[in-house]
Amino acid sequence: MPPSELMPIGVFARRSGLTPSALRFYADSGLLRPAETDPVSGYRYYRPDQVARAVALRRLRAIGMPLTAVEAVLAAGPEEASRLIDEHLAKVLGDAAAARRKAALLQSSLADGVPSRPIAALKGPVLADAVEQVLTATVREPGLPVLGGLRLEVTPEAVTLTATDRYRLSTRTLVPAEPSTATWAGTVGGEELRAAAAEIRRSPLVRIEATPHAIRLRRAGRREDQEDPHCGLLTEEFPDYRLMLASLGEATTRVTVSKDVFLRALEDHPGERITLCLTDQRMNILPPGDAHPDMPLPAAVTGRPLSVSFELTTLYPAVSTALGPDVMLDLRGPDQPATIRSADRGDLTTVAMPIKQEAPPRDRHSHDRHSRDPRPDHGGHRPRRHGGPGG
Repeated sequence: MPPSELMPIGVFARRSGLTPSALRFYADSGLLRPAETDPVSGYRYYRPDQVARAVALRRLRAIGMPLTAVEAVLAAGPEEASRLIDEHLAKVLGDAAAARRKAALLQSSLADGVPSRPIAALKGPVLADAVEQVLTATVREPGLPVLGGLRLEVTPEAVTLTATDRYRLSTRTLVPAEPSTATWAGTVGGEELRAAAAEIRRSPLVRIEATPHAIRLRRAGRREDQEDPHCGLLTEEFPDYRLMLASLGEATTRVTVSKDVFLRALEDHPGERITLCLTDQRMNILPPGDAHPDMPLPAAVTGRPLSVSFELTTLYPAVSTALGPDVMLDLRGPDQPATIRSADRGDLTTVAMPIKQEAPPRDRHSHDRHSRDPRPDHGGHRPRRHGGPGG
């Protein structure tokens, strides 16, 4: 190959995302040898067709795959490579679960001498459902672990679970299964609660106890060889969601629609953003372009006509976790938070932020669908959001 078609190691490093030192290591290990090495200077050169292998190597190492397994994947065909990756993933997840169990045992033993305070008792399946529903409004964000946590607030009358990623807010209030006089609040790590949900779901009663740095979920009827879940508390301040909820204006448009019908329409929608057109007692889900027809849904619509857009990843979880057969949307405008809840059971409420509409949707009642300019093609760019409920 002519030297002009070869890349020096620095250029190849930028193209592949691997550092020069990593490339030297993989060359010495035989996983990615340079196409040529200058016998005098020792400079290494790579071919353009080696970039794909280098990128695959980098990605495999990023998921913690050992070198021997990486070599087997790179040498395998697509199906065998996929099977080897699945095997590695299963091992990683198994190791993580084992580490979580060992950590829980260690935390439990360390906390044996720390006095715990009983704060609430709840039915296990009810608590597990509430945790999974509310945690749909969390996000993993480096530097802001509180956005992946769940705020737990206990009074003698109620236990309230709340989570927010600043664009969504989900809150559910539960009635204690046993009388309590406790008042307590803390933010619990969301990942630990997710892991505990499967265990507490199988317990008829879960008693929550608080220590200075964690909560214990004591399960009724557990075997002696089983440990109760132990979830750490986050120290960061949780967003002032009560102020946000208190500042919400009155709804100007209200929609009541079958939850199942709405979910099927969202699942069938071909785009990543959902635009709802509400007018004249009708609700239409607009397609991303003229290639698909509108999706009219049977719904009860009251108030002002409105067009409002959401990301599918925001709207779908809010609808899917609503309780009961019908879901109610309280809308305040195309740039204001929307409230999504059950039409007849109000103990789970989600607040979701719309996304900015770059241009008003075309007139859906025009006899000639092409007589107006279609909504602009955003070229795959993520639509901008308005300021969210969590600040």
